Amino acid sequence: MGSHARPNRIHRTGVRVAMVALVGAALPLTAGGLAEAATPGATHSADDNGHKGGEAAGAQDAKDQAAPQINADHAFLLDARDGSQERELWGGAKADESVSMASTTKIMTARVVLKHPEWLNRQITVKQEYRDYVQKVGGSTADLQTGDRLTVEQMLHAMLIPSGDDAAMALADNFGSGDTQDARIADFVNQMNVEAQQLGMTGTHFDSFDGISQGNNHSTARDLAKLGQRAMLQPVFADVVKKTQFKTEAPAANGHIRYYTWDNTNKLLSSYDGALGIKTGSGPEAGYALVFAAKRDNRTLVGAILRDDQGRFDDAAKMLDWGFAH
Repeated sequence: MGSHARPNRIHRTGVRVAMVALVGAALPLTAGGLAEAATPGATHSADDNGHKGGEAAGAQDAKDQAAPQINADHAFLLDARDGSQERELWGGAKADESVSMASTTKIMTARVVLKHPEWLNRQITVKQEYRDYVQKVGGSTADLQTGDRLTVEQMLHAMLIPSGDDAAMALADNFGSGDTQDARIADFVNQMNVEAQQLGMTGTHFDSFDGISQGNNHSTARDLAKLGQRAMLQPVFADVVKKTQFKTEAPAANGHIRYYTWDNTNKLLSSYDGALGIKTGSGPEAGYALVFAAKRDNRTLVGAILRDDQGRFDDAAKMLDWGFAH
């Protein structure tokens, strides 16, 4: 696939294990200061203020209202308008600082793949190299089994829901051009960087298809919020990332049927009214990351948080509450 379709053809972020079972046959507001900062899982079952005092208090109240009170400095929130239009609502103190983005990288991986919607039903055969890669890097996995044949659309689910690095590698290997796996993956990562440039993501660079950095995989909260907003315009992407769980089946190498069950790592989906999903990320260098979206009263907000702690979902909820109230 890539420039040349090629069904059957790695990098990472987080750690997660699955189970498998085999069965027979623009109006920027002032940003206030905030503070600093590994992704979870897949289950894959093969079935799987008057006077001076008053004035001071009033000023503080105004300041508090000018920014959501969260822990992350690397944060950004926008109001998604019709089509590709957007309006900036708020940016944290470090919204434009480039830092490691972990598995939120996979949003761009999906965007590049979805530039070829005609290939969604093409099958990709799981190679042992995809499983070996996950073991080597300690990455999160969809627990894809060697020899199983999954469609591109199924692979997108495996990558975006349980954050499977094995699925991300499979997509990069099949959508890149070249005579070797390394060449195909390098070409795919280049496509990711070209897309980032076209989207005006000036603080972003990819050296990985899954977020396991080779030393130069970074982005900003502003860039990732913009990427998330654009990605959600793609119906297939939006449909995948809103699912809390996904069950599917695929032909196994021995002619039987494998059943997979994947649980979404994005806990905001089950805890925030109106959440639309998007993508989690985590790692030793990145801390905890989250690109998120929610819709209420015909308003859709998209945000991003980088280098947070395990309270990223609470921070995202606070940002959304603040955004919908403003």
